[in-house]
Amino acid sequence: MLSGMSDTPVKQQNTAAYYMQAVISFGIAITAVAVGIFQLDASAWVRAFLAIAVLYLTTSAFTLAKVVRDRQEAGQIVSRVDQARLEKLLAEHDPFQKL
Repeated sequence: MLSGMSDTPVKQQNTAAYYMQAVISFGIAITAVAVGIFQLDASAWVRAFLAIAVLYLTTSAFTLAKVVRDRQEAGQIVSRVDQARLEKLLAEHDPFQKL
């Protein structure tokens, strides 16, 4: 490792345009599925089942994304704590101290 370079990860922020694109994309997708289910030539029970299945899939996807994000953030915190401990030990270590 070159001096002056750090291994600490840089926290990346999403731009407003990226966030808006994700929101609009989600809105279009959920609307398209809703229209497709509504226009489906099937009984009301089949359409209701499909609508509930889409809602369940959507909430499960949000939950999975949150769990993955939380696990990643927890790993970064542990990594930072371990790195801080190591830096403290190295700063306190005196190689010329008599044992």
